[in-house]
Amino acid sequence: MIKTKCATSLPVALAALILSSTAFAHHSMSAYDRRRTATMKGTVTEFSFSNPHAELYFDVRDDKGTIQKWTAESPNPYRLAKSGWVKDSLKPGDEITVVGNPAKNGSPIMRLNKIILANGQSLPAYSY
Repeated sequence: MIKTKCATSLPVALAALILSSTAFAHHSMSAYDRRRTATMKGTVTEFSFSNPHAELYFDVRDDKGTIQKWTAESPNPYRLAKSGWVKDSLKPGDEITVVGNPAKNGSPIMRLNKIILANGQSLPAYSY
């Protein structure tokens, strides 16, 4: 009987360990440099107001006119809604200022802190 319990428990324990490590890795914010804040002006190309994290895709034009495509990861829609967001808060073509924590590895992704719309309205990503 003990052999059967152990044989059943081991696969269940391994599956739980694998799934929990995947969930932890997904929700880790360690990819972003929380000590630095980047602010940039851009144009919305897409806004995905969906779980598990809403994502903002936007273009930033540098001094030479070259466009760099950026992605900003934000909290889930429920948390954004608590800060005043709705699914139509951002639309393709909107001119915005994006404030967030850039990726540690230098890639064009960031953890979103807030958006400033062209009319000056601020949309924080986190309500405290």
